[in-house]
Amino acid sequence: MNIAYQTIGDGPLDIIYVPGWVSNLDYAWIFPPLAHVFERLSAFSRLILFDKRGTGLSDRNVGFPTLEERMRDMQAVLDAAGSRRAALMGTSEGGNMCMLFAATYPEKTAALVLNGSFAKGLWAEDYPWAKTREQVDEELAAIARDWGGAFDLSNAAPSHVHDKEARDWLAGYLRNSASPQDAIDLWRWNTEIDVRGILSAIHVPTLVLHRTGDRWVNVEEGRYVADHIPGAKWVELPGDDHVIWAGDADRTLDEIEEFLTGIRPQPASERILLTVLFTDIVGSTSIAAELGDRRWEELLHRHDAAVRAELDRFGGSEIKTTGDGFLAVFHGPSRAIQCASAIRHRAADMGLAVRAALHTGECEKRGNDLSGIAVHLA
Repeated sequence: MNIAYQTIGDGPLDIIYVPGWVSNLDYAWIFPPLAHVFERLSAFSRLILFDKRGTGLSDRNVGFPTLEERMRDMQAVLDAAGSRRAALMGTSEGGNMCMLFAATYPEKTAALVLNGSFAKGLWAEDYPWAKTREQVDEELAAIARDWGGAFDLSNAAPSHVHDKEARDWLAGYLRNSASPQDAIDLWRWNTEIDVRGILSAIHVPTLVLHRTGDRWVNVEEGRYVADHIPGAKWVELPGDDHVIWAGDADRTLDEIEEFLTGIRPQPASERILLTVLFTDIVGSTSIAAELGDRRWEELLHRHDAAVRAELDRFGGSEIKTTGDGFLAVFHGPSRAIQCASAIRHRAADMGLAVRAALHTGECEKRGNDLSGIAVHLA
């Protein structure tokens, strides 16, 4: 049995990533959103990726491997990579393999991270969130009918449903990950999974992540997993996507990095040349006291609307408000000066005096905020 794997990064922590349904190591790197996931994880770890038996670059036509057999393949990959202890990260059905491994080999498991995972593949009275047999049969028929295209993208990654690049890539990824019959057999096999009985036997640090509107795996299934693994940390994230690369992937990855390293990653920053404009109302405290709360709020609302109108007219970008002031940026000083003058004139028509400070310099952009000497000087 040949199992394809690769390692990326040289961080102090080993992470083995176990994908869901089907995968292809070569084709995964073609798509920037999925490559970004791997790059983020490998930035703080040695990331171990592999294709499960029957999929991708690993041996095909292997019949119906049990969860235990797949777990042994996972152990073989860790041995081949020289990893004695690793954090296990599983998505969807890959999470079930990780759960079984963590319960069986706690001494080899540094931590467990589950994303969009479940405990049972089919509906039961005491597990009512899973799909019924009839729903699964409909899905199997859809795989047979639609194979070759971007199967079920509207549920796997609804935020990309109108993204042609994502549709084209997913179609090719699936075709290169399994044959049509193997894909059907693996989907059917995944519905027979039931790991509820082992959850209480997992005694390693565990993070369970799930998006509230996940259309492939109901969020209640994630809650069930978290509730039944002793000491598990539950993080529910906004969004409807199931696959890790869709939606706000960085928020998911931030949670994973903080859990595994103890350090919350800082937003990536970039330095850019901008003209910074800062405005505020002169004597706002005394004006507010004289007018009273209601009239002051009305006046402040008119002021804010006027400032935003001038920013829009002169191509400025609002960064934030500071009570009665604004911080905004422009790509050049000329328009910033014109905007500052226009704001002062609009304010004067309301009986207000506005101070305006400008400075052009290099700023550091972090998310939606700005910092740097240029901001402080303004």
